[in-house]
Amino acid sequence: MTAFLAITCAVLGLVVGSFLNVVIARVPKKESVVKPRSRCPGCSTPIAPRDNVPVVSWLLLRARCRSCGEAISIRYPLVEMGTAALFAATAVRVGAHPELAAFLVFVAALVAITAIDLELFIVPNRIIYPTLFVSVPILLLSAAVDGDWKPAREAAIGGLLAFGLFLVIHLISPRGMGFGDVRLSGVIGMFLGWLGVPEVLLGLFLAFLLASVVGVGLIAVKLRTRKDHVPFGPFLAAGAMLVILAGGPLLRAYGLT
Repeated sequence: MTAFLAITCAVLGLVVGSFLNVVIARVPKKESVVKPRSRCPGCSTPIAPRDNVPVVSWLLLRARCRSCGEAISIRYPLVEMGTAALFAATAVRVGAHPELAAFLVFVAALVAITAIDLELFIVPNRIIYPTLFVSVPILLLSAAVDGDWKPAREAAIGGLLAFGLFLVIHLISPRGMGFGDVRLSGVIGMFLGWLGVPEVLLGLFLAFLLASVVGVGLIAVKLRTRKDHVPFGPFLAAGAMLVILAGGPLLRAYGLT
């Protein structure tokens, strides 16, 4: 059953990943993610269904547009394969429970936000708010079905805790911590809180740890200076995913649960 669920979610992840590529390209421009159909950014030719199969089309076309020959970024298959892998791993971790749908929405949002923040240094509200709008009712429904409201309460605590912490950091250093990161931290706190309040603290700790290690590394190899801005959203996303996939064992290993 677990293998079937993982494979099903992986296939779903490929499809969702293809859609996320549209989200990544259009949301920062405040364009519709529904209309018009996907087009080549070079020649504006609509992409035929046969050329829109996740990963496979990119390989068969040798990363080139069929019409004009313009290169197609490797980001497209990476987003599709990454989403598929994260969907499968999340399905194994969460299991066949109602909240799985909400967690998959959350993972998809993290993928899109990571790609956008890395390129444009923004965390779009047009991803944050729809994620909350879709996932919160699913989580509440899951709590009602299970007859257990503890995860919902801890999700609320986790969301408020993370949002409050990052709001303080933002007020102290607005240039160092954008308000988009504050909003994102609240969403992450809510989902990790569903797993437990210790998971929220672990996720935030891992985010800061990863940011520090990567930041020092980039400075050491002279790809960044101390004055350069490094987007924090991807580190928040990475910390959240690490906790979702391995937070329980990590906390138990250190005797925190």
